[in-house]
Amino acid sequence: MGRVIAVANQKGGVGKTTTAINLASSFAAAEVNTLLVDCDPQSNASSGLGLVKDPERISTYHLLMGAASAEEALKTTVLKQLWIIPAHKNLIGANIELVDGERREFRLKDALAPIRDRYQFVVLDCPPALDLLTLNALVAADAVLIPMQAEYFALEGISELLDTVERIRASFNPDLAIEGVVLTMFDDRTNLAQQVTAELKRYFGDKLCATTIPRNIRLAEAPSHGKAALSYDIKSRGAESYMNLAKEIIGHQLSVKEMAAAAAARSSQRTVAVNEPVASAPTVVSEATSATIDQPPSEEPSQAPTAEIRAEDPVQASSTEAPVDEIRVKQPADALVEARVEEIQSEQPAEEAGPAPVEEIRSEEGAGDPPAEMDKSA
Repeated sequence: MGRVIAVANQKGGVGKTTTAINLASSFAAAEVNTLLVDCDPQSNASSGLGLVKDPERISTYHLLMGAASAEEALKTTVLKQLWIIPAHKNLIGANIELVDGERREFRLKDALAPIRDRYQFVVLDCPPALDLLTLNALVAADAVLIPMQAEYFALEGISELLDTVERIRASFNPDLAIEGVVLTMFDDRTNLAQQVTAELKRYFGDKLCATTIPRNIRLAEAPSHGKAALSYDIKSRGAESYMNLAKEIIGHQLSVKEMAAAAAARSSQRTVAVNEPVASAPTVVSEATSATIDQPPSEEPSQAPTAEIRAEDPVQASSTEAPVDEIRVKQPADALVEARVEEIQSEQPAEEAGPAPVEEIRSEEGAGDPPAEMDKSA
């Protein structure tokens, strides 16, 4: 679907019609199908492309009043890929006739819908007023391009236009964007131009077009010959500036499409990742669950079997009760001590076999307590 750009500024004499004619012609020169719609009752965009005034010709007025279709109003120009829907002075009556009309704000949008897909760009030349004609253009547009001079009064006018854009977003066209602000009749040698440019840069940021349109005599002469500047003198500074502006807008449009495509690709990848089934996890869980269910419950060990084992096997019972003592006694270094203790126990009575052998063993090994402590224990 083509991108609709409204060239609008309620202040007169800022170069709206010149910008609309030459921007549309530059798009066509770049081999892009372009449609120029003249929404100004002065019909300067129509005469600027060589169309003579003809009251019988189908114009924008007939589109707004529903008396003709956009297909019937199309006219060709000297440029192969540029078409125009001309205007007529009768268009001024549409402001009054549409006051009570149904869907009066959407008349232009509805009229352009059947042919919009044929063109990559549709340029709307708006009148120097915030009336019903400009309202129709802004409702039908995807973005608004604001031409302005680097002067103080232009700064005042642009604030009112931005307020109108915000109201249109709130009521009729929430997707309306600012395509950019382009400085026309620009003279960078003056301090005023530099100050206004700095102020606009601070306020609009990247929306301020890098391309500026200088004052150029060829731009003023071209409409009198019914031609765009690039058809009149392609080497003029004015023609070159508008071609650079067209390249800037086309480049911005391509970058937006690339960003949208990348965002769509990322979104689809996330959707695939979320929707992809996890096959292994349920299988493992189900197997483990089935194994747990099929396995009979294990019986808890009772105390009775342990007692039986101890009664039947005293060796096992003693090893169970005192494993730590058994490990300590059976160390290789204490083997001699065990043999000596058995000999002494066999020689002495049973009641004296407890402490005495231990005292003798300590005395023989030299690792026992002092004699005083031995007497006390005795």
